[in-house]
Amino acid sequence: MPVLVSEDTVISQPAKILNFLRKQKYNADYELSAKQGADTLAYIALLEEKLLPALLHTFWIEAENYCSVTKPWFASRIAFPLSLYVPGKMSREALNRILLTKGGPPLYSLTEVEAQIYRDAKECLNLLSKRLGTSQFFFGDTPTTLDAFVFGFLAPIYKVCFPRVQLQEHLKQLPNLCRFCDDILTCYFRLTVSGHSPAGQDTADANLQKLTQLVNKESNLIEKMDDNLRRSPQHPPRKLTTLKLAAGGEESSPMSRLSP
Repeated sequence: MPVLVSEDTVISQPAKILNFLRKQKYNADYELSAKQGADTLAYIALLEEKLLPALLHTFWIEAENYCSVTKPWFASRIAFPLSLYVPGKMSREALNRILLTKGGPPLYSLTEVEAQIYRDAKECLNLLSKRLGTSQFFFGDTPTTLDAFVFGFLAPIYKVCFPRVQLQEHLKQLPNLCRFCDDILTCYFRLTVSGHSPAGQDTADANLQKLTQLVNKESNLIEKMDDNLRRSPQHPPRKLTTLKLAAGGEESSPMSRLSP
């Protein structure tokens, strides 16, 4: 999820971040009409209803994606031993959320639920593509709240290298949405940590590949440490030796106990 750090304040979740920014007098929707404001709310609801379940499934439930990308990625950013527990907890929470919101009749099996959420997600992507058209942003030449929301949903699907890429393949068939992501990445995320512009898309892809390799190595190390802990012999606790007091209330020394 996105996280905003402002001095000593840490805020997560898009809606809370936007409310915080509005209180600080930052409002990207200042020039929108009432109709455009209503459209913004409608499309945000569409994203959370139709696209979010498929995004959760892609990251947290699809076994290959979870084991090779999501789990090691998150585990590498969490201190041991929580790194062994938190990713699995988040995976279970994602599955429960999908089943609670999408698992009602007539969808009774997980396979049926999975098929439906991906149909909904592809339909949502098609609607976003049609709404964007040839414009740079959803409401003209200036980014708004809706652009931030859409980018936040699309960029992970578009850029992360997953083994199973069902949703990513559909997104890449919609060139205007891909161009939308590329434009925002180029305009607002073009600086590296050192403050210099990356030398093209190849550099960004190479850095992402190195990061993925590093995360996989850390994941393997964590799994080995976990196996070693499980296999290590468990010794029973030692009993403390009870010291007996000699006559007169003083401890008897070892030498006095050995003497005839």
